[in-house]
Amino acid sequence: MDFLAANRARRAPMAGFVLLVRDRADGDPAMRLGITVTKKIGGAVVRNRMKRRFRALAREILPESGFAGADHVLIGRAGGVERDFAALKRELSAALTKLRR
Repeated sequence: MDFLAANRARRAPMAGFVLLVRDRADGDPAMRLGITVTKKIGGAVVRNRMKRRFRALAREILPESGFAGADHVLIGRAGGVERDFAALKRELSAALTKLRR
């Protein structure tokens, strides 16, 4: 995953995270996922919990709503750890819909 290239991608900021989606244009239809949670969010336990939640979100939503042949990067925000999982699911679906336009 090329995080620097994804930083120039289309972005959808939400309350719990920022979603970046970058079309790789390499002919490979596979979706890739990258997760970034900085130390500003909290200690290792908090960051790992957030990453686990993001992976679970991606497993549920990306297969049917993600962009084929694209890199998807979730960047954790401070409010993301406490947010309800259902709210995060709604936000990820809304972010993907917003980027699809």
